Amino acid sequence: MNGYDPVLLSRILTELTLTVHIIYATIGVGVPLMIAIAQWVGIRKNDMHYILLARRWTRGFVITVAVGVVTGTAIGLQLSLLWPNFMQLAGQVISLPLFMETFAFFFEAIFLGIYLYTWDRFKNQKKHLLLLIPVAIGSSASAMFITMVNAFMNTPQGFELKNGELVNIDPIVAMFNPAMPTKVAHVLATSYMTSAFVLASIAAWHLWKGNRHIYHRKALHLTMKTAFIFSVASALVGDLSGKFLAEYQPEKLAAAEWHFETSSHAPLILFGTLEEDNEVKYALEIPYALSILAHNHPAAVVTGLNDIPEDERPPLYIHYLFDVMVTIGVFLMVVAAVYWLGSIFRWKWTAKNWFFGLLVAGGPLAMIAIEAGWYLAEVGRQPWILRGYMKTAEGATTSAHVDTMLVLFCLLYIVLVIASATVLIRMFRRNPVERELEERANRGEVAP
Repeated sequence: MNGYDPVLLSRILTELTLTVHIIYATIGVGVPLMIAIAQWVGIRKNDMHYILLARRWTRGFVITVAVGVVTGTAIGLQLSLLWPNFMQLAGQVISLPLFMETFAFFFEAIFLGIYLYTWDRFKNQKKHLLLLIPVAIGSSASAMFITMVNAFMNTPQGFELKNGELVNIDPIVAMFNPAMPTKVAHVLATSYMTSAFVLASIAAWHLWKGNRHIYHRKALHLTMKTAFIFSVASALVGDLSGKFLAEYQPEKLAAAEWHFETSSHAPLILFGTLEEDNEVKYALEIPYALSILAHNHPAAVVTGLNDIPEDERPPLYIHYLFDVMVTIGVFLMVVAAVYWLGSIFRWKWTAKNWFFGLLVAGGPLAMIAIEAGWYLAEVGRQPWILRGYMKTAEGATTSAHVDTMLVLFCLLYIVLVIASATVLIRMFRRNPVERELEERANRGEVAP
């Protein structure tokens, strides 16, 4: 077939699936924690607004979980269909975390169902809150186990390769590989941060549109404080991730920073363009920052791309992905800090419409940063699918029907995204906060 490239099409389809799944997976990991925080605050303060926050967030969360199940199943299916050689080689090593991820999801789903159907069944709301703890644990554990699989692809261990076959397999060693701590921590911290910003942007939207109901103000205050805490945590873990890359994947760090010559006192390069002969123009250089990021010392030596074999260098455009991720992350952390300080010192301008507009943008920007971070992680591993053992082209299918699969999955994702967005919008438009609060007040439900 002229021009048909199953490897390229497999990569495009996998990237498309991950792009869609990450949206729902991120919300699926972070929102249960936000629900738990809101309900706990509501119980502690005897405040129905926070209890209602938890209840309404749970309704929306259920929709995203349903879509996340579909996209997550698609990823599992595509691992076998698009990357059969990889699964044949590595499947027996990573089967344990894949099984544990499924177990964690069912653990979460069981308690989520119980939590949903026991609203108003407990006189003591603290007992109902206890049901949410397994949901939050299960969602985070699910993310942890699947991230272990991804970490294994970056720093594979726990086996020996003899005559093209894996022997002496130790799945526990494989799970707890060198990439696991920073990757799991980064995924969890950024998921909590992004979910907080997404929920904050919804509250800010109502305030920006002129609805200054106390419910929305409380929602914004709670979510922005949480967003700031986890944005700082994400930055700290990001620093540790840079040190991990310097030791275990120097080619990814060098490509992300357009660092070509191995040198000490290496600057951190942000933005800019790459000209012929690898000349960087119009960039913002922060002196010594790359050496500090990599090894905690301004005089530390950082490996350059010129010391990496050409056929093992990642695409250089990942520099722009790094820029997007870092720029948005810093911006959101600053905005959250300003909001928090403004609430403490009662700065009136933080209640202005233009500032609410910034907060509305926070949710979409945080999701863009998540996407850019995942592209950086996955594209930055190229040309390897299993670093040091199997290149991406070697792991892909040779099927002649990947293009058909790509079209069909595109249609599926379009339907899922539009349907889930429509259901969520209609659900909350038809049941506004004011009406629900009035109905509960009429029933005498003024406190948990």
